[in-house]
Amino acid sequence: MGERMENKEIEIKINEVLDKIRPYLENDGGSVKFNRYENGIVYVTLIGACAGCPMAASTLEDGIETALVNEIPEVIKVINEN
Repeated sequence: MGERMENKEIEIKINEVLDKIRPYLENDGGSVKFNRYENGIVYVTLIGACAGCPMAASTLEDGIETALVNEIPEVIKVINEN
């Protein structure tokens, strides 16, 4: 039960960080949707213009993953699920 609470707290933090990033993605016609958090990995879906963008991998690693890893110590990786 304690681990579940911890995951919920981490998920809240993840959504807070994604909310800070989202306006930048929306400026380019895209966005990011949080799917789930498991074992240090955040699963997201890039949507809108981000979904087919050639720079999506860079956005994911250099933008989204860097922000989440820097802000939330429990996060080690971000994976885009199509």
